[in-house]
Amino acid sequence: MGIALIWLGYFVWSDTREVWKELDLDQANDFPQHNEIGKPKHQKTKAPTKAVSSKWLIVALLVLSAVPIAAGAFRLTELAGGAEITPDNARFFASPLPVVLHIISASVFSILGAFQFSTGFRRRRPGWHRAAGRLLVLCGLLAGLSGLWLTLFYPRPEGTELLYALRLLFGSAMVVSILLGFAKILRGDVIRHRAWMIRGYAIGLGAGTQVLTLLGGTLVIGPPSEFGEALLMGAGWVINLTVAEWAIRKRHNDVSIDSLSNNQLNRTIV
Repeated sequence: MGIALIWLGYFVWSDTREVWKELDLDQANDFPQHNEIGKPKHQKTKAPTKAVSSKWLIVALLVLSAVPIAAGAFRLTELAGGAEITPDNARFFASPLPVVLHIISASVFSILGAFQFSTGFRRRRPGWHRAAGRLLVLCGLLAGLSGLWLTLFYPRPEGTELLYALRLLFGSAMVVSILLGFAKILRGDVIRHRAWMIRGYAIGLGAGTQVLTLLGGTLVIGPPSEFGEALLMGAGWVINLTVAEWAIRKRHNDVSIDSLSNNQLNRTIV
């Protein structure tokens, strides 16, 4: 298990370095250029802003992933080191494989998924994007299915009926979103593929947002009850999906505007 964590750290470090190089290259080179008749090429004018936005988006997603990944690493250390068994962790020691699969797959999914938002990196390294995408689908399905297994078969504390239902709902939605995203790319439908994968990633990253909603709720109203905790955790998933839908629609509108502008520019040049 220690070797697996070392490998994961090296993988993240090497991917981060490569993506950062590509983003810096985008910022340096993707400024407005001119064609042979001296008119600026319209499609390049927004590239520097997009490169900066991609970099900060990746940073934000990695920061959001940091706390649940750290908590997962702590849980793996407990299981590997033979920590004291308590009522809170007894279920993990009784059946460790599902939680180990869930932690590792969810960690890789959240980290690898963040780098898929680098447009320049996808454009320059399409082979990497496809290979990483296949691993992302596998890890996302493992994370979602193992999460459903934990919900269904681990002992459930009293008073957590709402949280139980929410985990089943959003866990199932994550699996379905990833399967639909994979099916769409097999058919060559890139736009819908991206939309469904963004939705699946947003649900998978819910644990990061839930840290913020639980912290905010505790600061405002004090320690929540089981029902209040379920509402705050549900809010984390809802917030992520709301942001995801906004990003999907914004991207669709930007693509439509760029296509219209390019058509108008081509007619002007001709």
